[in-house]
Amino acid sequence: MKTTLRPPAVPLITIDPYFSVWSMADRLTDDFTRHWTGKRQALTGLIHIDGVPWRFAGLVEPSAEQYYTEPEAMAQTGLEVTPLSTRYQFEAGGIALDVTFTSPLLPDDLELLSRPASYVSFQVRSLDGQAHRVKLYVDVTGEWCVNVSDQEVVWGQQEWDGRTVLQMSHAEQHVLNASGDDHRIDWGTFMLAANPSPNVQTSVHRAEVRKHFVRTGGIQQNEHAAPLNQPHKARDNGPVMAWVWDCGEVAGSAQSSEWFVLAYDDVYAIEYFGEKLEAYWKKDGKTTQAMLADAFNQYNELLDRSAAFDEQLRAEAVQAGGEKYADILAMSYRQAIASHKLVNDTEGQVLFMSKECFSNGCIATVDVSYPSIPLFLLVQPELIRGMMRPIFRYASSDAWPFEFAPHDVGQYPLANGQVYGENKLEAQMPVEECGNMLVMAAAVAKADGNLQLVKENDTLLSRWADYLIEHGLDPANQLCTDDFAGHLARNVNLSAKAVMGVASYSLLCELLGDSSKAAHYRKAAEEMANSWTEMAVEQGGEGSHTRLAFGQDGTWSLKYNLLWDQIFGTQLFDEALLRREVAWYLEKQERYGTPLDNRETYTKSDWLVWAASLAEKREDFLSLVEPLWDFMNETSDRVPFSDWYDTRSGRQIGFQHRSVVGGLFVKLLKDRGLGQ
Repeated sequence: MKTTLRPPAVPLITIDPYFSVWSMADRLTDDFTRHWTGKRQALTGLIHIDGVPWRFAGLVEPSAEQYYTEPEAMAQTGLEVTPLSTRYQFEAGGIALDVTFTSPLLPDDLELLSRPASYVSFQVRSLDGQAHRVKLYVDVTGEWCVNVSDQEVVWGQQEWDGRTVLQMSHAEQHVLNASGDDHRIDWGTFMLAANPSPNVQTSVHRAEVRKHFVRTGGIQQNEHAAPLNQPHKARDNGPVMAWVWDCGEVAGSAQSSEWFVLAYDDVYAIEYFGEKLEAYWKKDGKTTQAMLADAFNQYNELLDRSAAFDEQLRAEAVQAGGEKYADILAMSYRQAIASHKLVNDTEGQVLFMSKECFSNGCIATVDVSYPSIPLFLLVQPELIRGMMRPIFRYASSDAWPFEFAPHDVGQYPLANGQVYGENKLEAQMPVEECGNMLVMAAAVAKADGNLQLVKENDTLLSRWADYLIEHGLDPANQLCTDDFAGHLARNVNLSAKAVMGVASYSLLCELLGDSSKAAHYRKAAEEMANSWTEMAVEQGGEGSHTRLAFGQDGTWSLKYNLLWDQIFGTQLFDEALLRREVAWYLEKQERYGTPLDNRETYTKSDWLVWAASLAEKREDFLSLVEPLWDFMNETSDRVPFSDWYDTRSGRQIGFQHRSVVGGLFVKLLKDRGLGQ
């Protein structure tokens, strides 16, 4: 039986960090749709049923300063979020309306994964068997192609392959003009593309055309209406690209359907060490017209493939962790991908560049990539190499002054070198990033057996493994990925990452056929693990558990980094110790999950699931993970899946729309195994 999750925010159009629009309300009619940052990027949906207007998406009046009685909202009778689609169900006036948003981010086709085109589909049918006259209206605003709404936009219309393509752009085109976190794209072209049909109309009007449709069921403005001159500010009563479908008479059991495509051509996507790179889908010279033609021609095929992918993934998730775990993964999939941009470098190699959303906007952040990899190990390991290539390039350049691995390569979308912490040593994460890169390298190599990237960068990997042997067992005062908690010396969980980093390099040496080198690093990892256990375990009145920091009695933390010992089968840590850890996490659980450590009541959703996946018993995994479902279902913060929240109040602490939710797939990875 399927559970019914009330998502904190609902994914609608999810392609990349700039083209990602959500509904942040219980019902699609409660608010305008919004970019993941929370800024309005409106999609409005209206329907005329037997001459009576209703709303099914957004609002008619964009300005709260004006009085306007909104048409009544259709009753939202259903909402289903799958990995690739979101389906709303509405009823009013004897009509049932289904609205489905599909971003076919299928991982077996990188060109498709990069394609900046998303489907919006509609189905109408009679609920009472009677005949009803139905017209349907949708518009999208110029807010989708500007950073702030007082910027001006221009628009136009093309006829491509018999299809009408409405286009809108910021009036001033400065490609890759800025970087930052709370930032939206203001270059390139936003498009609404429609099927050729005598029953479909498309045109650009002022937003007040919605009111005209409410009154008349049409969008033909009278000749005395004020002209819409270009350029025009995007905000309030600015221009909208409108689509109207005259469904005709809907009667009996017949079902009518129609759909359109929303697309975005960003011209150039990433600046990579001074080179402007196009999105991956353009790698063979494909034009925007050809991209849209593919999207239309493959519509039926892609919806079938998407449905099959959704069904298979849910079945595996239910088997691994139950219905609620399957819901969590369905909410995670599109976000994990849409917080990246897929491009090719100038040598034709894949780069999969993350944005550290609602944190600091860094690009290709190593300790954001690391928690995200379980999903990509399952569905497309090459994307992990795409995460690692920028770090290898930067670390091997004269611009990187340290012997350990970098934290990132810039601020999205400008990957020209680290700006995080102004390159100061105290802002770096030496043990963290070395361990992350080594674990990622071993995991992706074992996932598909491709060792080329490892061979090309063995000098760096060896250097980082040696760094961990020297500095990783008892780390100095430094940051780790949980940098929001501040610097910490002798971090036990960070030390565990160092152990697994050294073990990972041993695995890589074994895969490369160097048994002597593999044995050396294996022995080093074993010695580190034995010392770790002696220093980490506290035998106290509350029971045996591991400390937050070596030498700090009465402390504890989630030891999520130990999970790789189970996934790799390296058996460096005693299973009895891991069982005691899981028992401790269950004992320390709050309403919405187990805190990250004893210092605060907040947790991280990715690390919570990693820690839960240490459990031998299914019931222990369920007990630790199902409170995360409760957080999503009950939190009052309506933002795309936040990975940092309070376990008592269910309130967001920070972060949203981050790629780290790919880490929630780790239980599937553990169950399936690497390379399966």
